[in-house]
Amino acid sequence: MKLEKIVVASHNQGKIKEIRDMLSPYGIEVLSASDLNLPDVEETGTTFEENARLKADTLSAQSGVPCLADDSGLCVNALGGRPGVYSARYAPNRDFDKGMDMLLQELEESGSDDRSAYFACVLALAVPGCETKVFEGRVNGRIAEKKQGTNGFGYDPVFIPDGYDVTFGDLDKDAKNAISHRGRAFAKFIGALK
Repeated sequence: MKLEKIVVASHNQGKIKEIRDMLSPYGIEVLSASDLNLPDVEETGTTFEENARLKADTLSAQSGVPCLADDSGLCVNALGGRPGVYSARYAPNRDFDKGMDMLLQELEESGSDDRSAYFACVLALAVPGCETKVFEGRVNGRIAEKKQGTNGFGYDPVFIPDGYDVTFGDLDKDAKNAISHRGRAFAKFIGALK
């Protein structure tokens, strides 16, 4: 499959920049939903895949352009997998700094010593006239005792990937993209493009 242009079903500038960076070596023009004045699609699914498909299918149909959507989140085992598919909504008004504070407090109040967690990402690619394709990625790790680092976005400053002693917020973008949930899903996506 040859893609020259895609719209990313997101208004999150951190996510758009990360996706643009990952796709720049492949000559694919990346537009955001806001570039095409496309609305946010309400995430009514109960899984990452349902939400990714919903966003990709809706915006591809509205724009007539191939659409890449991602749904991703942080799943904390001691919290029963929360915030999970509700990660963005867990943060008050999408203020992830407050969301991280709430998460750390909730984990502390749980009384559990289990800090294991994982980031999950599902990418859905909807191309007009074709079946929607799905690509999944996951990275295991643990929740830090406190926020660390200023790189990345979302919950990156509280997530320490397995094999590391620093958070995603401490890693530069290339190091993070090489091991992240989104990076792993993108590797599968790029493999399908080739």
